[in-house]
Amino acid sequence: MEKSPPSEEDVLHYFERFSNWGRWGENDQLGTINHITAAVRADAARLITSGVPISCGRPIETGTTAEDVPGAAPPHRFMLRSGEGLRDPARVPPPGFAPDGRLAAASEYLGYAAHGYRITHLDGLSHAFWDHHMYNGVPAERVNAHQGAGHHGIENYQDGIVTRGVLVDVPRHRGVRWLEPGDGVTGPEVRAILAEQEVEVRAGDALLLRTGYGRKRAELGADPPETGSAGWDASCLPLFHEWQISLCGADTAQDVRPSPYPGIRSPIHAVGLVAMGMPLIDNADFERLAAHCAAQHRWSFFFTVAPLAVTGSTSSAVNPLAVF
Repeated sequence: MEKSPPSEEDVLHYFERFSNWGRWGENDQLGTINHITAAVRADAARLITSGVPISCGRPIETGTTAEDVPGAAPPHRFMLRSGEGLRDPARVPPPGFAPDGRLAAASEYLGYAAHGYRITHLDGLSHAFWDHHMYNGVPAERVNAHQGAGHHGIENYQDGIVTRGVLVDVPRHRGVRWLEPGDGVTGPEVRAILAEQEVEVRAGDALLLRTGYGRKRAELGADPPETGSAGWDASCLPLFHEWQISLCGADTAQDVRPSPYPGIRSPIHAVGLVAMGMPLIDNADFERLAAHCAAQHRWSFFFTVAPLAVTGSTSSAVNPLAVF
């Protein structure tokens, strides 16, 4: 049984205890996604019975919000073409379009910085470093201004992540509307919730944490980053390794904040990404999913994530889908 809460020394030992460096070869760039076999995908597909899809992503809004950290670059949309001025007789159309043509088109340029606390995104294995290295012992210098992530780029997941998803609904278990900032969900509690939900985690599963922040965000507005957040306690890391999950997600940025460990700011990110090689889905929204799970009394489902294959990127905005 995992110790809860683990000491900082315990967590520091997790880097060795739960390391997957070399497990799938010295050149591996998939990490724990290797737990998802063809058989795991096929079994996940059999969970689709009603064909009901549910998005687990937040809409991306342009402009600033309370969730932006100081100096953050908010999402931008620049219109390159629009429907304005189509009736102007002096209009100069873009190449390929006639001035008096009946067909016109709109287009835009989109820009965003995925990392942070507002955009639902997938963290690639190049996102985090510990002692100047990323997963599998790759030097941090392989991520540089010239080529971006020269190793462990998000493009390694261009075939998508297709597996069984399991929701850990903490507010339902505790009988509260949502968890408060700084409230950690421990390993023993995760075990208790899954037992209550009658779900046994399998190798390759995606484990998804609902803290209820999506509900709080909708009813009261977003929390600024300095407020902190609920999230996985470090005592969950032994479970992730024992159960051989492929990735974990949360409706916050994973880690309980502020961190109880002065020397380890984000243990789920640090141990998960660097030692285990486990990609993370930050800032999801599991409110609709939780309601459907409760109505169906079923907390496992087909789950898929398809990141944009941007070569050399450390992340991608995503719209994860649960299908029943």
